[in-house]
Amino acid sequence: MSRPVKLRELAHSRTGDKGDTSNISVIAYRAEDFSRLCEVLTAQRVAAYFAELLDPNAGPVRRYELPNVHALNFVLPGILRGGVTRSLALDAHGKALGAALLDIEL
Repeated sequence: MSRPVKLRELAHSRTGDKGDTSNISVIAYRAEDFSRLCEVLTAQRVAAYFAELLDPNAGPVRRYELPNVHALNFVLPGILRGGVTRSLALDAHGKALGAALLDIEL
């Protein structure tokens, strides 16, 4: 059994936005850790982690696997509450979301 670790020990992240949707890519530092990420970092787990920020009417969190680059991409619709041109949030682009997700314990 593996010891619990913070996601940031196994991966880094990149974020992007389109309207009120944020994309968070989680990229494993080492290829051998990708399978562990796939196993424990599910769309449901990410949705639960960001539950307070997600708009329940915007649709589910989706996960896409990119095995050739050892990455997962999560699409979080509605989390930016209108996006850059409509949101009064300090982080309208959602750049802090990737850093926040790296704090999740695996």
